[in-house]
Amino acid sequence: MEIKTIMVAGAGFMGAGIAQVSAAAGYKVFLWDVKKELTMAAVEKIGITLVKRIEKGKMTMDDKDAIMSNIIVAPELEFARNANLIIEAVVENLEIKSDVFRRLNTICDPDTIFASNTSAIPISNIANATNREDKFIGTHFFSPVPVMKLVEIVKGIKTSSETCETIKAYIDSLKKTGIIVTDTPGFLINRVMHAFRQEVFTCMEEGVASIEDIDTAIKLGLGHPMGPFELNDFAGLDIGAATIQTLYENFKDPKWRPNLTLKKLVASGELGRKTGKGWYDYSDGEKRPRYDVNF
Repeated sequence: MEIKTIMVAGAGFMGAGIAQVSAAAGYKVFLWDVKKELTMAAVEKIGITLVKRIEKGKMTMDDKDAIMSNIIVAPELEFARNANLIIEAVVENLEIKSDVFRRLNTICDPDTIFASNTSAIPISNIANATNREDKFIGTHFFSPVPVMKLVEIVKGIKTSSETCETIKAYIDSLKKTGIIVTDTPGFLINRVMHAFRQEVFTCMEEGVASIEDIDTAIKLGLGHPMGPFELNDFAGLDIGAATIQTLYENFKDPKWRPNLTLKKLVASGELGRKTGKGWYDYSDGEKRPRYDVNF
C-alpha cells in the first residue's frame, strides 16, 4: 500500500511536529483536534517555527510555503476518510485513545492503517477498539519531532508484516530511523529512560544533590544534551507521569512506583515549560531554580 495522505489526530506539541515533518516529506496532511481553534493554533505555531528556520538560513520561503500548503485543517474527524494513514497523538490515556479509534474505525476505508504515537501503552490494548488489528501499529516519535531522528515502530500481537513494511517506508521517507520493537509497556526507550529517571528522583529526594546539580552532572558526566529534570520539563511532566503510571500498572514492580513529588506537581497543574513551572520556573521566559517549593 502506498501512503499519500495522512491524518494526524491530535494537534498538540507532538501531533503538530508529526504533521510538520510529514508535510515536509511531501505528504498531504489533515490535522485534527477536538476544537478547531486548537488545530488553527498548532498550524500557526508550525508557521512560526518555519520562519525561524528561514531566518537561520536553513530553509527558503518557497520551502515553507510548500510545507504549509500540505497541511490542511480538518474541522471534523470525518475528514479521516480521505487518509491512507491515521497517526493518533492525543493525550496518553487508554480510554481516550480507544474512543478516537472506535470513531475512526467507522469512518475510514478498511485498508487505512491506524498508528498510535503512544509513549508506553501496549499497542494491542488500543487496537482492541478496532476491527483492523492487522493494520494497527505504533509509531512512537520523540520530542521535538522535527529534530529527533528515532521512531519506535511497535508491532502489536496481530500487526501484519505488510503494515510494518509500509510504516518503515514512511518513516524512511521522513529521513528518520525506524526500529522495530515488540509490544511491551514502555517499549524500549521509555523503559530505559524511566528506569534511569526513577533513580534520579530517588537521588533528588535523598538529598544526594540539588536538581540543578543533578542536571549539570548528567550533562557533563554522561554527555547528555539535557539534564533529566530539564528534559522532563521540556516534554511535559504530565506525559512522564502517565508513562511511569503505565509501566507500574502493567509490570506491578515497585521499581516503577510513581514518584510522589512528580505526582504533586502534575496535580497542581505545574507541567513544565508549557505551564511556566515544573522542576524549574520559566514564568519570566528564562529557566530559573525554584525557590517557592522544597523538593
